[in-house]
Amino acid sequence: MVGSVERIEQELAALDKATGAIADEFYNAYSSYLTVLGQAVRQQLILASYHVCTQGYPESFLKLSYSQRQQLQQRLRTLSQQVQEEVLAQLHVPVVIDDPDVEPVASLPVVDELTALDSLPSTPTPAPVVAPVSSPTEPRSLTPVDLARWHEELEHAIVAELKTASHAANRLLQQANILPPKLPEPVLEAAAKADLSDARAGTPNLLNLLVETSSKTAENDDDESPKHSVMHIVAISLRLAEIEFAAPAVTAARSKIRSLFAQLKTLGREYRKKQRERSIAEAQAAWRSTWTED
Repeated sequence: MVGSVERIEQELAALDKATGAIADEFYNAYSSYLTVLGQAVRQQLILASYHVCTQGYPESFLKLSYSQRQQLQQRLRTLSQQVQEEVLAQLHVPVVIDDPDVEPVASLPVVDELTALDSLPSTPTPAPVVAPVSSPTEPRSLTPVDLARWHEELEHAIVAELKTASHAANRLLQQANILPPKLPEPVLEAAAKADLSDARAGTPNLLNLLVETSSKTAENDDDESPKHSVMHIVAISLRLAEIEFAAPAVTAARSKIRSLFAQLKTLGREYRKKQRERSIAEAQAAWRSTWTED
């Protein structure tokens, strides 16, 4: 027998309070995680650049003058510092999503949504953090779904930042004539977005790419069949999993986030269960309010 609406509301209020508490823990955990992650990204971006210059294209690097090498290294240091700051800047306080265009929480399958977040896509599209929308009514409390969405958006933003950093680093290397200057922009973008694959280099955060190119010589400008060749490319592709694996402090901070997310999934199941009980109790009360005996 489903309990009274009043009792269920009290139980939901307790779950709201628990959600607020775990939201604070999540924020603190991500603050620590992004701090050490930013440091690791800065270090590994420089390390990946070092490998590109000294192992991928040593001849091209040696062609640079002393001042050109210094300039390239300074630009890479500046970029790595900016990326470290940008990684930490992704952190935002979890907010209540009160938007009429967003599906109401009561109709969302909380358990399925939370479970789906266990396996984020490898090349996610970054989603902006949703700001709270003012409402004339009393604002509702943060729910597990709000927190799950915040978590997902933050994870997307982190991965997107790594892709942006990879592309920026490859562009610097190309401008310095380390990477081939005629390398098309789409190839640089593909290197930054590439998934884990057999084409990956043995060194973390690097890719070995074979790119097919076509060209026409002066002698055969009228020939409609351009010559094809294969270009070997070593490019930077920062990956969250590889960065975490190489940095124990980042791995430890990620473990805390995983633990909190497991708690959030349990909380989400209970929240969904209580929402269902409330709907049943309200429907039963509505039935009784209009029922009349013949």
